[in-house]
Amino acid sequence: MHERFFLLIDADDTLWENNIYFEQAFAEFCDYLDHSRLGPHEVRAVLDEIELANAKIHGYGSLNFGRNLKQCYARLVEREVREGDLEAVMSFAERILERPMEVIEGVPETLEYLAGRHELTLFTKGHPEEQRLKLDRSGLEGYFAHTAIVKEKDAAAYRRLVVERGLDPARTWMVGNSPKSDINPALEAGLRAVFVPHAHTWTLERQEIRRVDGRLLEVERFEDLRRHF
Repeated sequence: MHERFFLLIDADDTLWENNIYFEQAFAEFCDYLDHSRLGPHEVRAVLDEIELANAKIHGYGSLNFGRNLKQCYARLVEREVREGDLEAVMSFAERILERPMEVIEGVPETLEYLAGRHELTLFTKGHPEEQRLKLDRSGLEGYFAHTAIVKEKDAAAYRRLVVERGLDPARTWMVGNSPKSDINPALEAGLRAVFVPHAHTWTLERQEIRRVDGRLLEVERFEDLRRHF
């Protein structure tokens, strides 16, 4: 008999590609802005500042990203801002939802394996309707016993989920690619965590991982979970 665990699993850039589409939209934005002095790195620094401030108010998702792009454009543009300009900037973000749903290699088979042995909860942050749409398009919903979509995945959110679902912290693992949202707050809340790195994790989700002996596991790919659970 194997031990049964509660596995909380992240969605964006853990189960399916996500940030690459935001990066494509940002590249389009930089081309459209066509700043005479600032390169993409400098423009990104301004956008990061805007996103950090606005996430606390508006949250995440493609439409909020579009709002941030418009604010960044208004701050940096070297010409008069026209209504058509803002519509064009917003369109870069709106097209993100039209991108193909690209489930990461090995995810469906691994979820099928894990769902037969453990209780799986999809735990993600973002715009609720947008996240549910992506889950529906992914075809992965059937593997999860529960789905939780929150505004922010901090230690308090993990503690609330543990209480609401009646989970045993000692047998609960958070699986994800983000040190900021998936790994560090789960460890802070007394849970265990599995770090699955992604080459294109959003810059604002990167942090130094707080090492905790015995409660942190690192794997190379999502499908490696089959060797540990």
